[in-house]
Amino acid sequence: MTKGMEAGIDKSINSGAAKGRKKSRGLNRGMREMISTLLYLLIVLCITYVVIHYVGQRTEVWGASMESTLNDGDNLIVDKITYRFRDPQRFDIIVFPFQYEENTYYIKRIIGLPGETVQIGLDGTIYIDGEALEETYGREVIKPENVGIAIEPVVLEEDEYFVMGDNRNNSSDSRTEVVGNIHRDDIIGRAWMRIWPLSEIGILKHQ
Repeated sequence: MTKGMEAGIDKSINSGAAKGRKKSRGLNRGMREMISTLLYLLIVLCITYVVIHYVGQRTEVWGASMESTLNDGDNLIVDKITYRFRDPQRFDIIVFPFQYEENTYYIKRIIGLPGETVQIGLDGTIYIDGEALEETYGREVIKPENVGIAIEPVVLEEDEYFVMGDNRNNSSDSRTEVVGNIHRDDIIGRAWMRIWPLSEIGILKHQ
């Protein structure tokens, strides 16, 4: 074998080894990218889980009980973290489970706070501890036939809230024995933001 042939073989061997190294580097880079993508997806899933279970939750309004503040079909984000740091306040719009039907939730406005006495007159006036409640959001006057059990004073325990829908004459709420007073532990969260329809997207005003 001549020197020229040996040089050609060496060059071919070196070239093959270089291609092998390039191929190996390519596989390693592809593996790293795949692992990186999987880690990214895992992080996204973990964040999504935390947000859904501890921070916020999407919910859809069904029915007309909160008109005209909220309408049938509105999609909302419910803030589940605020009440971990403070108690619910009057006029907050809250979400809580309906006790007699699984996977059914109500959305209403807080009217009475723990320890207060709520009563509604036949003229539709809401009284808190004997004082007429001042409300600045739009709402209709309660008809006498819709005063419900609040015709008599409703005394709230230290962990109870009296809630009502803004559509006062078309709402099943604390004025009925079926719903009654809402316990603090049953409150899932506070309606925070409307995300649908797009024309109404924005942070909700509670009062």
